[in-house]
Amino acid sequence: MSDLPYRRNVGAVLFNRAGQVLIARRADVATDAWQLPQGGLDDGEEPAEAVLRELAEEVGTAEARILGEVPDWLTYDLPPELLGKALRGKYRGQKQRWYALGFTGDDSAIRLDLDPHPEFNAWRWADLEALPDIVVAFRKPIYARLVVEFSQYKDWAR
Repeated sequence: MSDLPYRRNVGAVLFNRAGQVLIARRADVATDAWQLPQGGLDDGEEPAEAVLRELAEEVGTAEARILGEVPDWLTYDLPPELLGKALRGKYRGQKQRWYALGFTGDDSAIRLDLDPHPEFNAWRWADLEALPDIVVAFRKPIYARLVVEFSQYKDWAR
């Protein structure tokens, strides 16, 4: 596992005006797997540009503005049963830059059906503090850090 690199990635914690965050259910797994929108960086792409692009690609909205970011790259390792399968089998996990964003639209601006191969098949608003209890185990440490880092943005619209 240690021979494989980490995939560079960005993640979006999208806050609505009520201070809740958007989580989405993965379409490509049989379990009830919920997560925050995230995706890989293209060659030469800046992370702040990538997070807005990924948000538009994965949940169909560009109605957001960046509020802040975690200043460090956060990493996670895939569990052994996913090595060689997830992330096209090329990576041991991901190295992520996370952003807090304010959602400036209304719920109708969230569109999972715009991509011909959607990553998610459902979405909902959740309390930021609930994130570590909602996601799969290998994502919990990063999501716990996001709760600490981004709690200051829950009232961004007030």
